[in-house]
Order: sequence, then C-alpha cells, then structure tokens
Amino acid sequence: MNRPILTVPVQKVEGDSSAPFQDLLAVEEPLEIRLQHDRDDKSISITMRTPGNDFDLAAGFLFTEGILQDAAQIREIRWSPPVEGNAGVNPRQLGNSVTVELNPGVQVDLDRLERHFYTTSSCGVCGKASIEAIQMQGCPVLPRNSPAIDSSVIHHLPEAMRRAQPVFERTGRLHAAALFTPDGTLQLLREDVGRHNAVDKLIGAEMLARHMPLSDRLVFVSSRASFELVQKALMAGIPILAAVGAPSSLAVETAQRFNLTCRFNIYSGAQRVQ
Repeated sequence: MNRPILTVPVQKVEGDSSAPFQDLLAVEEPLEIRLQHDRDDKSISITMRTPGNDFDLAAGFLFTEGILQDAAQIREIRWSPPVEGNAGVNPRQLGNSVTVELNPGVQVDLDRLERHFYTTSSCGVCGKASIEAIQMQGCPVLPRNSPAIDSSVIHHLPEAMRRAQPVFERTGRLHAAALFTPDGTLQLLREDVGRHNAVDKLIGAEMLARHMPLSDRLVFVSSRASFELVQKALMAGIPILAAVGAPSSLAVETAQRFNLTCRFNIYSGAQRVQ
C-alpha cells in the first residue's frame, strides 16, 4: 500500500552555496471513505491524509461524526476496488479508497454529515448550533472529578509523544495524537498530516478494539485545541484533552458545557488536575 514518507531530490541551501540533497517528506494523498449497508454503496467523504492506519481513520471518522456507535455494527473494512479515471483527481486507486461494510439491518443517519457541516461552517449562530449538535448526538456530560491526574504528568506528555513519533522523527512535518493513562503511560499514538485525521485514527483504533468509552484516558495533540478536536474527544468519552497550542473560544465553551478538561493552560475542568 501507499507509503507515509517520500524521498525527493532538492537543492539544500546553506549561506551562499547549495548542493543536491535527498529530503524526506510526509506524504499527503486523498482517502475516500465509502459506506456499504444493505444494497447501498455510497461515498461519504474524501479527506487528505498521510497513508497509514487508514482503516482506523475510516472507522474513527464515522464514529466521531456520529454515524456509527459501535464496532459491532461493522461487518468488514476493506480496500475499495480501483476505478478508471484521472489519477490526479480520482482517489479510487488501490490504497486510496476504503469501504466500511455494515452488518445487515444496521440503521445509519447519513444526513447527520450534512447537518454537522452546516453547524460547523455557518455564520452567526454557528457556536450555539454546533454545541447543540453534539448534544443531539448523545454526548453525555462527563463526570466532574475523574480521572484525577498530577500536573507533572501533563508536562511530560510532549516529550513522551515526540519519542514515539517515527514519521515526524524522519520528516518533521506531521501532527500526532496520543492516548495516555492518568499516570502518563503511553497507550497508543497515531500520526497524520491533518490533526483531525490523527485523532480519528487514534479513536478509530480504540473503537475497533472495543475499548469505548475512553473514560479513564487522556489525549494529547500536537496542535491547537480546536472545536472539532474537542467534539471528537467528547464522542469517545475522553475526559481530558491536552494540546501544544491554545484552544479556540468555541473549544473552551464546548469543553465547559460537557465538563471536558482542556489544557494548556487549564481553560476548563481544572478540578481533575492536582
């Protein structure tokens, strides 16, 4: 299948001179996610991602968007067959399209994707509508005081995550999402050129392993804490989201509404950090 790293020839410039050099780049390619249930086979989404853990990405996307609720709904995840077309714009090449086949009788609400797009991209009432959309998806308000973690654990997360990033180590150009226990033990890590994809890969892997909800875990991301990342954490029942960058105002408002701890700094849920 497709590789996550590509070697390209470049001219490395140092001062007034340059010389040929082989650079390593993180690959960015389209992934089509298709959903097959009963007799219907429909393209759900095309996302630009770094190849690797694509089945996790597909499952995680469908879970965090509220299309699927449980791994038991899935009969099989497989590569979609390639189709004829322009390779420059058509992702239906081997390794760039995934089909998630559901078990017979599973009911899905595909209109949810269009409603979610509206609430996160519209103007004026988008903040209020986006939070209400999460409530309608059935996200519970998280318990206020658990799990409790020591603040020193948070400070060690960036170093622990960086040591476990194989593609970033070689390219320096990828986001990561990592799942930790409250004592700071790394459980799982996923990398991707897109921060949302990295989180979906992480949650998808845990969903397929039937570990949901992740109520005794915390997630650390190598980006800012956006509303979308808060929403994905809530869908997985993750009580603590830590990030390298500061959160957006809507991310904080959403975290406060659902008792999610969002930090650095602690913008919401400070009672969990001792």
